[in-house]
Amino acid sequence: MLDNHGFNLWAGDYDKAVDITDDNNEYPFAGYKELMNVIYGTVMSKKPVSVLDIGIGTGTLAFKLYESGVNVTGIDFSNEMLDIAKEKMPKAMLIEHDFTEELPSQVQDAKYDCIISTYALHHLTDDEKIPFILSAIKHLTNNGTMIIGDVSFYSRSELDNCKIASGDEWDDDEHYFVFTELDEKLKGCCTLVYRQISHCAGVVEISPLHK
Repeated sequence: MLDNHGFNLWAGDYDKAVDITDDNNEYPFAGYKELMNVIYGTVMSKKPVSVLDIGIGTGTLAFKLYESGVNVTGIDFSNEMLDIAKEKMPKAMLIEHDFTEELPSQVQDAKYDCIISTYALHHLTDDEKIPFILSAIKHLTNNGTMIIGDVSFYSRSELDNCKIASGDEWDDDEHYFVFTELDEKLKGCCTLVYRQISHCAGVVEISPLHK
């Protein structure tokens, strides 16, 4: 598993490496560009004023939202990736912080129309994902939505099949989303919608239930 030093070293070539894997329809980034387009379309359909991007990286998706007039706040633990994102989005609020330790103080009192995260939350274990999501959605405005795009699967059996097919390329240090299991754990507090994008990627839309 890469730490922030590893991501700093990878920052300059990250987007190129992702594109090659996506173009070859290979794990882990098969479907990457379509996934980003789906999230962009979903977010913009909600006419957001503000978006929080958790694990913003080089700002590939956030930049499109920024160009469309959305106020972007981004969190990432790689200062090198944030430097690239800052060049694209000079007016965005970009925060260097390890989100796995909780959200930074700069956003604790803020509310966002959408919270997005792409290819980042797999660094949390399955047990850590639930309290993290429940904490994050407290920062949504009324009718706000959290949208996660990542290596993910509808069922555990589909994950197992992808693991076998990927062989030595599979990363056992990462913890991928299984929609049916996530849906069960968030039942009663959120409604979830899932869209499978490729054989190894999908988008989860999480909407809190207001009681």
